[in-house]
Amino acid sequence: MLWVKAFHIVAVVTWFAAIFYLPRLFVYHASAEDQVSRERFKIMERKLYRGIMTPSMIVVLALGAWLLTFNPRYYFIDSHWMHAKLTLVALLVIYHFYCGHLLKVFRDDNNQRSHVFYRWFNEIPVFMLIAIVILVVVRPF
Repeated sequence: MLWVKAFHIVAVVTWFAAIFYLPRLFVYHASAEDQVSRERFKIMERKLYRGIMTPSMIVVLALGAWLLTFNPRYYFIDSHWMHAKLTLVALLVIYHFYCGHLLKVFRDDNNQRSHVFYRWFNEIPVFMLIAIVILVVVRPF
């Protein structure tokens, strides 16, 4: 179980690194004024999303599900903190796929939002990470 948990944490760190970086690329992409820069950002965004972010998410979800099987009664019935955590994880998955949607918007040169929007958008997973860590460590309910 500890090996599964260790690799789950590594995958979470990798997923969050990508979740923090992709919207930051969107900030720079939205500010780019020349075609060469915009094309470079498209490549960087695609490689990050497909090569790191999505595989990391899949590993996080698979190992997290595996961890739940070690003590399902505790996690699903007795641990309300886990219900809140899983809700936040589901919201992160939605955020992840919305980033994929934004990737396509930029790819097709259809972005209508400013870099300011993406700066705020980039902050959402920070608050989710803080809440998830508090739920897992403190287990307030």
